[in-house]
Amino acid sequence: MARTLCSALPEADPAERVTLEGWIHRRRQLATVVFVVLRDRSGPAQIVVTDPVVREQVAGLPEETVVRVIGKPIANAKAPGGVEVVEPEFRALSAPALPLPVELWRPALNSTLPTVLDHAALTWRHPARQAVWKIAAASMAGFRRHLDAAGFTEVTTPKIVDGSTESGANVFALDYFGDTAYLAQSPQLYKQMLTGVFERVYEVGPVFRAEPHDTTRHLSQYVSLDVEFGFIDSHRDVLAVLRDTLAAMVDGVRATAAGAVEGLGLALPTVPERIPVIHFAEALELAGAAADEPDLAPEHERLLGKWALERYGSDFLAVEGYPAVKRPFYTHPQPGDPRWTNSFDLLFRGLELVTGGQRLHEHADYLAALTARGDDPARYPAYLEAMSHGMPPHGGFAIGLERWVSRLLESDNIRWATLFPRDTRRSRP
Repeated sequence: MARTLCSALPEADPAERVTLEGWIHRRRQLATVVFVVLRDRSGPAQIVVTDPVVREQVAGLPEETVVRVIGKPIANAKAPGGVEVVEPEFRALSAPALPLPVELWRPALNSTLPTVLDHAALTWRHPARQAVWKIAAASMAGFRRHLDAAGFTEVTTPKIVDGSTESGANVFALDYFGDTAYLAQSPQLYKQMLTGVFERVYEVGPVFRAEPHDTTRHLSQYVSLDVEFGFIDSHRDVLAVLRDTLAAMVDGVRATAAGAVEGLGLALPTVPERIPVIHFAEALELAGAAADEPDLAPEHERLLGKWALERYGSDFLAVEGYPAVKRPFYTHPQPGDPRWTNSFDLLFRGLELVTGGQRLHEHADYLAALTARGDDPARYPAYLEAMSHGMPPHGGFAIGLERWVSRLLESDNIRWATLFPRDTRRSRP
């Protein structure tokens, strides 16, 4: 007999028995009846046990035991989906589950973050935790769908590299057959090179940052949604593609994770047709920061997010023109004033979500930029080779998936939005 998912019970033929398979989520024992809630990937189903022999069998099957249930579907408005299963036969598909460190059957997972993370293999089974990752998965699917339709090619780039991309102080070194190699901080150099091949590329993959930050917004490994494309006029073209990509991600969540959104009580953002943009110098003034500050502090970002919501009704604000001293060597300077750059950070609900901008594309400009920073061009042979053989004006951006989901949740710690977080203190599970 083919398996029926719990969510498909309303469509089952009441004249035919059905087969359900999943986890015992909850047992509620009364004097003459036991109610069992079975959970599978699609949701819950209620099973009513009245036979004394089966009731005794169920008593020996603790929560989270994996079972197969064959029974008769009947209508019951109080049951999940309006249908429950009666006259059931139970067969255990695993040994009885051991006592749990957390109570997964409760509507809310009332455990501290360390407990949730320590037992992540179990706590992700809770429907509210599953909902978080369903939103993440829907975001990635929306990201991919939109870019595929826009003529982008998905690529995969090396995660073991021979040098740093952003800052040599923030890389994880490893022994690579007797030589020193590093975990990639980003796919930046590779996605630029591949723009010279495919013109439009994107990647969904892990990046690694050896930053000693033990904060609620930093991870040592996270998922980066990277985009790079050619034939642009300025960073504003990059921002336009970013805007459409974010809108597609929100649409993807709304379309394929609506149940998760509803279950968590989330308010999805509206991505405005034109994201508000201010210059970095104006952002410092609005935030009450000194005019010579080279970057925005977290408190500045929160103040600017609040200002954008009050002024424009927008959860998003782009800050453009970051100082050249705070941007990597490949960043294109602002025409007419090289103190600033054709780059931006996108703030989402008061937190930096995206860094993007226009890149240099002329070989001579790269040589000058690297020399000015005291860097040796010989460290980038393949990268500079690509730039010396015809590279279009190009740019791109990177979205941190966990930050995106965290801000959708409006959670107080990015680790709530991470399957198995890696930070300064955690390398397991």
